[in-house]
Amino acid sequence: MSDAPAIVVLGPSGLALARKLKRRLRSASVHGLAKRLPAGAVDRRFVDATAHLRALFRSGRPVLALCAAGIVVRALAPLLRDKTREPPVVAMSEDGAVAVPLLGGHHGANALARAAAEAAGGVAAVTTAGDRRFGLALDAPPAGWTVDDPAKVRPVTAALLAGRSVALAVDPALDPGLADWLKRGGAPFRRHGHWRVDVTPRLARGTRRLALHPPVLALGVGCERGAAPKELDRLVRRTLAAAGLSEKSVALVCSIDLKADEPAVQALADRFGVPARFLPAAVLERETPRLATPSDVVFRETGCHGVAEGAALAAVGRRGALVVPKRKSRRATCAVALSPRALDPARIGRARGRLFVVGIGPGSAATRTPAADRALAESDHLVGYRLYLDLLGDATAGKRLHRGTLGAEEDRVRRALELAARGETVSLVSSGDAGIYALATLVFELLEREGRADWNRIAVEVIPGVSALQTAAARAGAPLGHDFCAVSLSDLLTPWTTIEQRLCAAAAADFVVALFNPASQRRRRLLARAHTILRRHRPGDSPVVIARALDRPGERVVVTTLDDFDPDVVDMLTLVLIGSSHTRLAPGGRVYTPRGYAAKRARKSGR
Repeated sequence: MSDAPAIVVLGPSGLALARKLKRRLRSASVHGLAKRLPAGAVDRRFVDATAHLRALFRSGRPVLALCAAGIVVRALAPLLRDKTREPPVVAMSEDGAVAVPLLGGHHGANALARAAAEAAGGVAAVTTAGDRRFGLALDAPPAGWTVDDPAKVRPVTAALLAGRSVALAVDPALDPGLADWLKRGGAPFRRHGHWRVDVTPRLARGTRRLALHPPVLALGVGCERGAAPKELDRLVRRTLAAAGLSEKSVALVCSIDLKADEPAVQALADRFGVPARFLPAAVLERETPRLATPSDVVFRETGCHGVAEGAALAAVGRRGALVVPKRKSRRATCAVALSPRALDPARIGRARGRLFVVGIGPGSAATRTPAADRALAESDHLVGYRLYLDLLGDATAGKRLHRGTLGAEEDRVRRALELAARGETVSLVSSGDAGIYALATLVFELLEREGRADWNRIAVEVIPGVSALQTAAARAGAPLGHDFCAVSLSDLLTPWTTIEQRLCAAAAADFVVALFNPASQRRRRLLARAHTILRRHRPGDSPVVIARALDRPGERVVVTTLDDFDPDVVDMLTLVLIGSSHTRLAPGGRVYTPRGYAAKRARKSGR
């Protein structure tokens, strides 16, 4: 389930508001009706509004629909089953005057409606009773808090609304001010009551008690390299249960920075649904006077006297305390510390750095993949050649941009790696596909060549994109319908003798050939040589596709023949597809390469 809202707009009249909301709502994207909105106007287009709304709802994506509420109601009514699992759905008028939470009010819809109304200068029409009366939604506590048993929320809220006695108790180990959000709206909590609301990190006790678990526990862990995630998970669950502590109050998993790339640690954080944060040995070593089980052996191996206890204590700070000393299994350790106030993981240590190597396709939002949009939305930093960053348009809003120049590819990759090594989430942007004549290979080359421990702890994910050869082929017809290959004519990194050898092999094997980097202002002769090589091996009437500035202003796709091909019309923004001896020109000027279906049909009819 994603918490990034999808802003659904059905026509041009709502587009300005949709773009304004996108700038104000973190990670939001604009989805528009294709027949009313052109490519490039929105992040994603759809054909059928009802089908698209249902797909978003099924995926758990928050929806902010800029249309009449009835449209959304009729679309989603058949899907309504369990209100505890419904994602937030808000309908907002196209003028921004009113935002109405329709579904998932206590799961984020009320908050989304208020945020949208504030951004648009409108009003949030919140209708849930607790919110209207006391400004309080017990099943929508502050970020990081968890309700132990949501089924108890309704009777407790009903008791408050009816004026019946409901007690409020804050665990003695916690700061009493932690529960102030429950009292601000004037909810009539009392010292004693028929129901009781417990603010506690401990396991819930009693049938008429509603436990609210604040994020106050820091789970410090350590393990041997390659320890099984199941072992660490089992140790932690047993440790918390034995101490009577609720897993729902765990705010973060923390460890020494040497463990940032340890799968067991990340798997544990994922299971708890909390961040994993990492601290250097020097920070953990400062906690030595507070350790329950300091170890000289651990110091010799890591530079600090305790990993699990030290990390937990460093996370909760001086006002916190160790509540569960180190527990051990065969290959793992854990310890638990408690803070009297809610913990903010963003202020503790560093996250494991993430580097997305993103292929954005030819350039427009319409041809970017959803995975690319997700990576860009999740990133705080975007690194890339300035033209590629400019092509992203609104997707760069709220991001820190690191613009590079053409030819400085290694500088851009190093910049991205340095940012990620500091715990940042970074997208390194390439046009087309990141792994085809682009930056993904340079990332892995530098990781191997430099051998830096901090770089090698980064989580690297390559996000594929639509390659120029795919777009050119689609514009022309289906020239890649049978075997094909790609050859770059740039001799900046590859000697011409190697390029020539590969071209000769491809020509002799009768592949359809995609020529990348065919020419530049200074590099003109290599394309002419490639043309000569290919003419030796296939007919002069073989189709040739010349595709320039694909999916960008000034796009031009021309179909000619090998005999009539003029290398002088080609520049660096052009991709050239040379057909094989079997490639054909179909009626309407469409190019295709048969795969052999006609021969297959002939064989069947001859039996």
